Amino acid sequence: MSKLIHVLYGFDCRVFQNINRHFHRYLLNLFFRTVTHLGGASFTILSTILLYLLAWSKETRLLAIAGALALASSHIPVQITKILFPRKRPYLTIEETNILENPLQDHSFPSGHTTAIFAVMTPYILAVPSISLVLILMGICVGVSRIYLGLHYPSDVVAGAILGISAGGLSYLLLCI
Repeated sequence: MSKLIHVLYGFDCRVFQNINRHFHRYLLNLFFRTVTHLGGASFTILSTILLYLLAWSKETRLLAIAGALALASSHIPVQITKILFPRKRPYLTIEETNILENPLQDHSFPSGHTTAIFAVMTPYILAVPSISLVLILMGICVGVSRIYLGLHYPSDVVAGAILGISAGGLSYLLLCI
C-alpha cells in the first residue's frame, strides 16, 4: 500500500510540474490568474445571489437555491478534510515551483476553489444540459488554474471536483426534482 501511495504521489508531482512549468507565459498567466477567481468565495457567493435575484421562474430560483445550498454544504467537508489530511501546498514541498506573491498558507487538500465552482454549477448542468459543456470547461479551467498557480496538486483538484459535484447533485435532487 505504501508503495502504491508513493507511486501515485510521484505521478501527482509530475503532472503538477508539467502544468506549473508554463507559469511565465504571458497569455496563460493572464488567463489563469483571472479564471481562478471564478472559484473564489466572492465570485461564487455573489453569482449565486445574483442568479437568485434575477431568476425569471420558480424553477430558476430553485436552481439558485440549490447552488447556494451546495456551496455552503460542500465547504463543511472541505474544512474537515483539510484538518484530517493536512497536506502541505506543492510550492512548500516541490522545489522550483512557480507561485504568485503571498500564496495561500492553509492546507492544500482538497481544492476549495474547485469544490466551490463545481458545487454551484452542478445544479445548472443537471437542469440545463445545453449549457453543460461551457460550465464543465469553466470548472476544469478553475481547477487547472489552481495547479498552474502552484497552489494545488492535481489530486487536490480532482477531490475538490468530486466534492463539489456531489454536493451540487445532492442539492439538485433535494430541491429541484
